[in-house]
Amino acid sequence: MSESSRILVVEDDPKIAELLADYLKASDYAVTIVGDGQAAVEFARTQSPSCILLDLNLPILDGLEACKAIRVFSNVPIAIVTARVDEIDRLVGLELGADDYICKPFSPREVVARVKALLRRSSSMKQGAAALEVDVERMKVTMKGKAVVLTAVECRLLATLADQPGRVFSRDQLLSAAHREWRDVGDRAIDSHVRNLRRKLEAVQPGFDCIRSVYGAGYAFEPPESD
Repeated sequence: MSESSRILVVEDDPKIAELLADYLKASDYAVTIVGDGQAAVEFARTQSPSCILLDLNLPILDGLEACKAIRVFSNVPIAIVTARVDEIDRLVGLELGADDYICKPFSPREVVARVKALLRRSSSMKQGAAALEVDVERMKVTMKGKAVVLTAVECRLLATLADQPGRVFSRDQLLSAAHREWRDVGDRAIDSHVRNLRRKLEAVQPGFDCIRSVYGAGYAFEPPESD
């Protein structure tokens, strides 16, 4: 991996931060360390790191809020690295946009391996997403140049997912994005829309299985690597 891949380590414990940095540098990554969530958001906004390792218990702005803030403007891969092991923390982290969840104590070699996997996955998704074009205003969707006929709700749903590849959206988030008037629509209606989307995309491009179900959390757009 080249030095062009910069990893942002967000950790307020200097020993842990330096340990991660040492192992990442040994794998030829460039590393920046910051010690609070607000600094992480600002660095992500101005410097566009390749991947972020994000602690949760941070000063000024905690890790979950930092993750949420970063997801407003960036699809950078984010791995939460924390001592919080409860399932609810993992689900909240994933729903806010984290791509991976690593519990402390951890093996530094495993963290490096997870970073490499996240970067490979991010590159693959960007290539795969290029095959799909969604124009919500014109209600026009094409996949590898072939038209896909969708309803307005399906089009908005697909646009929301495809705009942030890899991000896990909850059913409520997708419901809000897909339905202009959604007060009387149950969140499980999203499951039906997703089934229809998968069927229509598959009909146009067999094997293009791009919507991943995340148990207990929602859905994410993860297209296969393009040919």
